[in-house]
Amino acid sequence: MSALGRHVLAEFYGCPADILNDIQGIERTMVDAALEAGAEIREVAFHKFSPQGVSGVVVISESHLAIHTWPEYGYAAVDVFTCGDRVDPWVASNYLKDNFAASNMDAREIKRGIFNHEASVQAKVANF
Repeated sequence: MSALGRHVLAEFYGCPADILNDIQGIERTMVDAALEAGAEIREVAFHKFSPQGVSGVVVISESHLAIHTWPEYGYAAVDVFTCGDRVDPWVASNYLKDNFAASNMDAREIKRGIFNHEASVQAKVANF
């Protein structure tokens, strides 16, 4: 059995509010995290909320990095989803933890698209 992708769901605690409310800094850090992990960037979109908070996504050839911040709580929720085996989502996640100056990171990896390739090929043949 193999997985099509790896999805790291990370929660960052204890981040300075000014870092989590800086849209340009967050965008730059998210792009740099993707590049650090070896990803190929396709699109970038970020939004700053009033009075505070930032949400954004970096679309990569291998999937995406997404973030939502709550500066008032020093908290950020981050997803790093990569397909294939060339880009390691943990490299990007750890880069983000360090650059957002998080005092704590709670993260877990979920394998996405787990299936038995041989059974899948047989099912496709049976449907023709």
